Amino acid sequence: MRVHVLAQIPMRKSRRMRIGVDHFLYSLRNLVERCFNKLMNARRVATRYDKTADSFLGFVAITSIRLWLRHLST
Repeated sequence: MRVHVLAQIPMRKSRRMRIGVDHFLYSLRNLVERCFNKLMNARRVATRYDKTADSFLGFVAITSIRLWLRHLST
């Protein structure tokens, strides 16, 4: 099964043929990407030292909660 997906990254201003971008989808994509980058700042998540998937997902949950609490405190 083939799914057609449009890119949601704005093109450079110097490009001749411009394609429209849904700015709402681009903002959501940017939000998710920044969340993954913040999760990867935790060395244990980035290097995946855990042996089982359950312990890895548990540490991802702990890191997510830490980020959420930090966001609430500011």
